[in-house]
Amino acid sequence: MTTETITAAYYRGEKRFTVEQVATPTPGPGEVAIRTAFCGICGTDMHVYHGNMDARVGFERIIGHEMSGVIDAVGEGVTGLAPGQKAVVRPLDHCGKCPACEAGHQHVCHKLKFLGLDTDGAMQDVWVIPAHTVHVLPDDMRLDHAALIEPVAVACHDVRLSGLKPGEDVVVIGGGPIGVLVAMVAREAGGNVVISEVNPHRLAIAKTLGFDTVNPAEVDLAETINARTGGKAADVVFEVSGTQPGVDAMTAVAATKARIVMVAIHAQKPAIDLFQFFWRELQLIGARVYEGEDYEKAIALVAGGAIDADTVITDVSPLADIQAAFEALDRSPTALKSLIKVGGEA
Repeated sequence: MTTETITAAYYRGEKRFTVEQVATPTPGPGEVAIRTAFCGICGTDMHVYHGNMDARVGFERIIGHEMSGVIDAVGEGVTGLAPGQKAVVRPLDHCGKCPACEAGHQHVCHKLKFLGLDTDGAMQDVWVIPAHTVHVLPDDMRLDHAALIEPVAVACHDVRLSGLKPGEDVVVIGGGPIGVLVAMVAREAGGNVVISEVNPHRLAIAKTLGFDTVNPAEVDLAETINARTGGKAADVVFEVSGTQPGVDAMTAVAATKARIVMVAIHAQKPAIDLFQFFWRELQLIGARVYEGEDYEKAIALVAGGAIDADTVITDVSPLADIQAAFEALDRSPTALKSLIKVGGEA
């Protein structure tokens, strides 16, 4: 049962959070209240922390969307969901009326609201969200592991759109949290995966996860991939670095008829070698967030152990220490996925 007040962490600008007691929210018609267990800190949350999204989120925002928890209450008209069920949230609220929605592409709605950025998020004891965003988890799933489902769903969407076939050669450019998850999902789909990364700590994690790695600061990436593939190069390339060198590499390592998936968000327009698209008939695929089927796939992968959650999760901090957690992550060269423990047990 809910209590009269809950604890919530507010972003206040200038790299500052305050942890406060607020009235417990209750679900209205078509809504669900989830008691948050864990919430991951993602790259977008770090952009908020650095003040890069102040115009969008303001200074009275509870952020967070990579979450897991237990349903606490359901509003009027909600069916198929009940208190006590473990759940995660697919944090996309679409308008249902724009051309994208009418075409069945609600995840790229023209007026899409991203929960935890455009609305309050999961860095609070109880989060009230639209019922259509809720996915129920297996009863025996660990809730700390379940906090990875949102970023795993990103990876599932990327790999699904790539059309990856078993036995194809794959290069993942960028070995951060999403890059590593893309690599694991691509491996599960049957790809022969190589991760390209310059951070030695992330290279070490990738090797621990069983991946072949290349440091492009030390060796020529294209030559290395060509040597591995008999001169063919990579059938599928995921650009996850968000850097100009990564964009340069994505065409350099691409085989004839290769598919390149643009996963990263680039703050500046990168220069792209369009000649290679002509010369080798390459395909460039944009991939944004996820759809319902990607969430269900992610739940199955995490539940089945295809995602090495214990290795990916490198630290966990209580909600009361959210300020210190963001500061530590900001300066850490070794962290991969940091979680905030909001409440409940693993």
